[in-house]
Amino acid sequence: WLKAAFLFKRCSLLCVDQVPFLRCWQHPAPSANKMGKKKFINQVDMKIAVIGDEDTVTGMVLAGIGHVDGQGKKNFLIVDSKTHQRQVEEAFHDFTTRKDICMVLITQGCADDIRMAVDSYSASGAVVPTVLEIPSKEQPYDPRKDAIMQRVAFFMPTAMAAMGLEDA
Repeated sequence: WLKAAFLFKRCSLLCVDQVPFLRCWQHPAPSANKMGKKKFINQVDMKIAVIGDEDTVTGMVLAGIGHVDGQGKKNFLIVDSKTHQRQVEEAFHDFTTRKDICMVLITQGCADDIRMAVDSYSASGAVVPTVLEIPSKEQPYDPRKDAIMQRVAFFMPTAMAAMGLEDA
């Protein structure tokens, strides 16, 4: 019976008051849930992605937004004169499809370069990740191009007039 106990259970031989005592416990059977279970992303693991000019991205990275994982995937993209529009679109698509990104900050100048991709994402109705257009040093902010401000103007028609802008 001792051999059978060792085959089906993990056992240890203890001495209690100088009397040998066999203590056994079963190993949990590996279940399918534990074998292929992926980690759930919670609020602590969520990240903010940034696409913009060097000054904007550097400021955000210094503020603690920047993250590079073990495979070299970054959550930021610096756009300069050498960056192709295709690279910006690919980064935007990557950030909006990643499960660990909850918000994408993009400068309005970069958003203008890939306006079709930004507008199609806004029209898809996806809430997470949220795409926010932010101003940069090189270009003034135009709220008429921002999808969030267009929603505000839709629900509060006087909001654009209060900001000194005509309705878009």
